[in-house]
Amino acid sequence: MNLFLLILGLTVLVLSGDWLVRCASSLAIRASIPPVIVGLTIVSIGTSAPEVIASVRAALEGNPGIAIGNVIGSNIANLALILGVAALVHPIVVTRSILRADWPVLMVASLLFAGFAWDGQLESWEGGVLCTGTVAMLIMLYYRTRQSQNEDTSLEEEMGIEPPLDKPLIWLFGGIIVASIGLYYGSEWFIEGARELALQAGVSDHIIGLTVVAFGTSVPELVASVAAVLKRESDLVLGNLIGSNIFNIFLAIGVSSSIIDLPVDSLAISQDFWWMLAIAALVFPMMLHRRLVHRWKGVVLVGIYCAYIALVVSNL
Repeated sequence: MNLFLLILGLTVLVLSGDWLVRCASSLAIRASIPPVIVGLTIVSIGTSAPEVIASVRAALEGNPGIAIGNVIGSNIANLALILGVAALVHPIVVTRSILRADWPVLMVASLLFAGFAWDGQLESWEGGVLCTGTVAMLIMLYYRTRQSQNEDTSLEEEMGIEPPLDKPLIWLFGGIIVASIGLYYGSEWFIEGARELALQAGVSDHIIGLTVVAFGTSVPELVASVAAVLKRESDLVLGNLIGSNIFNIFLAIGVSSSIIDLPVDSLAISQDFWWMLAIAALVFPMMLHRRLVHRWKGVVLVGIYCAYIALVVSNL
């Protein structure tokens, strides 16, 4: 029953997040808001909705291990498992902006996250600092797009904006309301299932957050990345994955720890943060080498993820 509740909650959470992005984006474009602004705000933040909602809910319900483990595990899965699998399907093209801007921001965000957690607790002021990182990231993206010479269709595709839904306004408003309700109940079922699963298995909520919850909330990125490489749009994969990791830290952890102080599991400090930082650092020379993430690099990344999960399981 707990597993069913977990899967049901995850399904509702992911579908609701996707539907909220599509309806809100369509409504914004219908209101004559430039597509690039829609991409920078609604799409960028909306695609992190499963991680944000799940982490905030876990924190408020007294399961900080799930909140922190979810983000650490998702960030590891994004750059090791998902990028690795995508590279196995087709080599990933690395753009100059990823090397010069996106990866450095990811490392700064990751180091801030680890540094704040190092004393065993994330305090509300530290969460506030991380939240301001979201604003700084959006401003940086905005000015980058302003400097771009091609801000039309190519930019819309880069930001992941789907064509506007051809539906009446009342239908779009209704879709946003239904999606929001879905996010609320989906997160409740998902966290409840994860919590009960942890109790039943006799493991900490941090371990469940690192594995089951982290993989579950990374499913949208996995599906989107594989779909992109199959359509030979591999150059979008890295940007989406790195962007997702940045918003996971700035939004999911920032908002959660702003609301309530989050105690950090000692295992996260001694082990998991090091893996998260090491994998993020390792990706840079992989991207720099011929500016391609080759298939053999994908094998290495997937192997690293398997080694990490084996280590986590050994701690049970």
